[in-house]
Amino acid sequence: MNIGFLASHRGSNMQAVLDAIREGVLRAHPAVLVCNNRNAEATLRAAQQNVPVDVLNSVTHPDPGALDEAILDALRRHECDLIVLAGFMKKLGPRVLSAFRGRIINIHPSLLPKHGGQGMYGQNVHRAVLAGGETVTGVSIHLVNEEYDQGRILAQAEVPVAPGDTVESLSARVLDCEHRFLVETLVRIESDEITL
Repeated sequence: MNIGFLASHRGSNMQAVLDAIREGVLRAHPAVLVCNNRNAEATLRAAQQNVPVDVLNSVTHPDPGALDEAILDALRRHECDLIVLAGFMKKLGPRVLSAFRGRIINIHPSLLPKHGGQGMYGQNVHRAVLAGGETVTGVSIHLVNEEYDQGRILAQAEVPVAPGDTVESLSARVLDCEHRFLVETLVRIESDEITL
């Protein structure tokens, strides 16, 4: 299974997958990182693991259609079987969505459908969970379609909200779960326990 990653910032979820591949926990090959931010830590993480990096964004391709085509070309050139959005902060274009339909997954820091949709990412999600007085949050891994966080949910893991949690403490606990749960879910996909 050749995995293509799309990331915008730290790429810590990608790193968790790269570690699992290196340790033999996940039978997969990291084919390419497509990043829209040339200064992202994710590009350094990928380079350290000899994963090819393509920086593609509105600077390299001002026309949205051309950018969509360039991303698709990178994923095809590296023969990706599965695409993992690991903190990718841009909406995918129609060409990529069509070519890889049912083969693009995203990890979201809440129990969808709660706290999903445009603008609901990172700290915004955790702030909403705490503002709602919720006692449980979690992680959702879902297929990606044309709408933010609307694709079929493949797997979810719960994370308790502790009394006195701050956005930062909750964020750290959910991120720790994301790292483990993404790897576990990819192992289940690779072994056909989860059908895409």
